[in-house]
Amino acid sequence: MYTIAIDGPSGSGKSTAARGVARALGCAYLDTGAMYRAVAVGCLAAGIDHDDAPAIAAYCRSMQLDISTDPDDQYVRLAGVDITAAIREPAVSAWVSAVSTNPECRADLVARQQAIIAVTSTVAEGRDITTVVAPAAEVRVLLTADPAARLARRGAELGAAVDAAQLADQVLRRDRDDSTLVNFTVAADGVVTIDSTWLGPDAVIAQILVLARQAGIAVPE
Repeated sequence: MYTIAIDGPSGSGKSTAARGVARALGCAYLDTGAMYRAVAVGCLAAGIDHDDAPAIAAYCRSMQLDISTDPDDQYVRLAGVDITAAIREPAVSAWVSAVSTNPECRADLVARQQAIIAVTSTVAEGRDITTVVAPAAEVRVLLTADPAARLARRGAELGAAVDAAQLADQVLRRDRDDSTLVNFTVAADGVVTIDSTWLGPDAVIAQILVLARQAGIAVPE
């Protein structure tokens, strides 16, 4: 059993890379960011105030969350309700930093994430996987890209769903907020940095699979 940990800022391509690596290895894929977004969806539905940190933390600890680890069948369910599409709504993206910057929420979600990766080989991606969730992972990668590339990628993904201001908020402001608790801009000791600014997804995936082979993970030809 093994863990491949991939961190990086918004728009660096970590979700695409992590899913691709998981498919290539036939293992689980964990989108930890979706878990933070699920808390935001639940808090919005419950009418919890964005600035009420204790209420947000209490909701997080009590929520019934079911998240898929199949890279080809992704879903997120909250108390049995499918919120897979809802977690990507602009309102949720604008709200989610209230969750990701809440230390009690992070502690609860980190424990949930560690419970998932403890039972199966997993490619996990997020902000603090290489340093907090799985610091002993066999492969640890920080995936970066310059801001212009990250904005362009996220803009292409979201299309007309957001305007320029909302796009900058989702990518740049959220990164600034999250970096107050987690350092995902500079690689920790033992973490390999891959700059994806000029790399396509297949090239990034190939580089991570090389690292997997070097770590002794069986990679299909």
